[in-house]
Amino acid sequence: MKTIQIFTAIILSLTLFSCGNSPKETAKASTVIDANISKIEVLDFHSTHRCMTCNAIEANTKYTLDTYFADELKTDQISFATINIDEPENEAITEKFEAYGTSLFLNVIHNGSETLIDLTDFAFAKGNEKEVFSNELKTRLEEELNKL
Repeated sequence: MKTIQIFTAIILSLTLFSCGNSPKETAKASTVIDANISKIEVLDFHSTHRCMTCNAIEANTKYTLDTYFADELKTDQISFATINIDEPENEAITEKFEAYGTSLFLNVIHNGSETLIDLTDFAFAKGNEKEVFSNELKTRLEEELNKL
């Protein structure tokens, strides 16, 4: 019985650390950029080893973008990127977004500045519910698009 408790504690610890679902600010202003650019970057950070929920977050984000925002993707008003935080070439962007595991961000670029919106808590809470996740992400993207 004690072996099972120890094994369960180890598995739980590994899951928490591999997904990196730590609380962060909801939105924060960042660096100044080209004032002529208005767009939304959807950024899905992940580690090399991914859990089922981490994979669902990516799949459901892609589904939402392809289903509801195909025109915006074509015109680059919305872009989507997956970023492996374990790859050395992604160190700078990982640090900028403080993404230390699976994280989902919107980077809203408007009027020469960017606002980083952390959707990680939402993504983990709804990641395995395709329609709920998609509807909520769609609503959030539409709100941000209306501000551009």
